Amino acid sequence: MCGGERCVSMRSFSPSLYSLSTCSITEEGCAALCSALRSNPSSHLRELNLSLNKPGDSGVKHLSALLEDPHCTLEKLDLSKCSITEEGCVALCSALRSNPSSHLRELNLSLNKPGDSGVKHLSALLEDPQCTLEKLHLCMCSITEEGCAALCSALRSNPSSRLRELNLDISKPGDSGVKQLSALLEDPHCTLEKLHLWGCSIREEGCAALCSALRSNPSSHLRELNLDYSEPGDSGVKQLSALLEDPHCTLKKLESVHN
Repeated sequence: MCGGERCVSMRSFSPSLYSLSTCSITEEGCAALCSALRSNPSSHLRELNLSLNKPGDSGVKHLSALLEDPHCTLEKLDLSKCSITEEGCVALCSALRSNPSSHLRELNLSLNKPGDSGVKHLSALLEDPQCTLEKLHLCMCSITEEGCAALCSALRSNPSSRLRELNLDISKPGDSGVKQLSALLEDPHCTLEKLHLWGCSIREEGCAALCSALRSNPSSHLRELNLDYSEPGDSGVKQLSALLEDPHCTLKKLESVHN
């Protein structure tokens, strides 16, 4: 007889969700999964979690072939910490751009190493009016000012963007990159609702730019801003306070700022 918690888990299992996080999966296992899904056009799988495995770029290419298939039903794909570099990032982006009927809404590439070059390919994807992504997680992906600028430029040039959530935690955008993000938030067509910049070493100058952008855009959709572990100082916090004082401010959640 199984324990109560396990019984509840089994009863609540949904075939639309599949988690294989931390299962020592390599390219071989990834290829088998993708082959199975591609051979089953009636698959109902909506969410696949392969985080903390080792498919590498080769395994990601099999996933890319799956995403390129017009019958693929995946809406959420978690590939955090899967040893993905620029090469794998290129394959994923190429697949999604070539499939106008893609259902993918959420992509997690955190803790990988796409670098600014890989991020530029993601930017080209976001620039595509047919891109369906609503959530993109790029935490700890070695993104600098260059990658940040590419992302912002892509989103500003695509007024039909569906992106609602962008996670750039533990990146190094610098003040210049934060100014690019501020210009994006200032754009009345910007659809972002959640922006995570945790651990991005944002200083007073960057904080002032973000606040100024949000105050100048009464049609902003931003509801959540995470600036945890930044360095705004008292002056930057005063800027945030002035933003919160503005009756047009749309923020519902502002993560605490650490000096």
